[in-house]
Amino acid sequence: MTGYPKFSDRLVQAIRSKKTPLIVGLDPRTRQLPGPLSPKSKDPKVVARSFLEFCKSVVDVVAPLVPAVKPQMAFFEQLGPPGMQALWEVMVYCREKGLLVILDGKRGDIGSTAGAYANAYLGANKTSVWGADALTVNPWMGRDTLDPFVQTASDRKAGIFVLVRTSNPGSSDFQSPESDGRPMFVHVAEAVEELAKKSVGECGYGSVGAVVGATWPEELLRLRSLMPTTLFLVPGFGAQGGSASDVAHAFDEQGLGAVINSSRGIIFGWEAESRKHLAGSNWQKAVELATLESIAQLRESTSAKNL
Repeated sequence: MTGYPKFSDRLVQAIRSKKTPLIVGLDPRTRQLPGPLSPKSKDPKVVARSFLEFCKSVVDVVAPLVPAVKPQMAFFEQLGPPGMQALWEVMVYCREKGLLVILDGKRGDIGSTAGAYANAYLGANKTSVWGADALTVNPWMGRDTLDPFVQTASDRKAGIFVLVRTSNPGSSDFQSPESDGRPMFVHVAEAVEELAKKSVGECGYGSVGAVVGATWPEELLRLRSLMPTTLFLVPGFGAQGGSASDVAHAFDEQGLGAVINSSRGIIFGWEAESRKHLAGSNWQKAVELATLESIAQLRESTSAKNL
């Protein structure tokens, strides 16, 4: 893949091009689909077609506005083979629209199994079956389980985002207890930063990144200091309660260093009180407005204004 840019460089270039670090999560839920796309039965094939049409319609709206999307595999996996076919078609469509695809699968395992996951998912530009630009990875089983993902990402100019400090309330059960006087998430952060340093691109950031939740703003500040060359994928913004000011510490002075994900708050944008009048046939306009509002909030409250 000589001449093909590293993932970190492609992502930073896309952020600069769109002038925003906002990315959109594709998390289709049957009960929340807009009326015109509501499936007529519970048949997985019917639901999968609705998911596909919905996600493609969302992408039509957000592709000119954001650098990347983050499909959540679980919502497609629950439908079996039809759902996975829909996911693949969504990813192909996203790439056709010029978006980077961060596949949210939180994969992690040992040895050859980890290698198989990496081989399956990592690598756009026809270097893998699924063609993801990046994949979320779970490090719980140990640092050696990251090695196959890191190696494949390096070989294919792809990226990974390792779970470091997640946005869910229960994350403290395992991530906060201390070892050697430091929370466990700090130990993971230090390991990820070492890997990021080895994969630094021209942009100054590595292709090994970290998932750090918007719901822990003080810890986000600490982790930014510990991980100066690590790109952050920040969930929890919007519907999960994280605000633009909460994620401000994720960025450097140029407005780089992180992508901020919003899923439900954007793709179901008509559910907000101010946009309920756009439910039904005007739902795509609600998605557009929700995206623009999120972009504006990040510009107002973070260094993203400097992009």
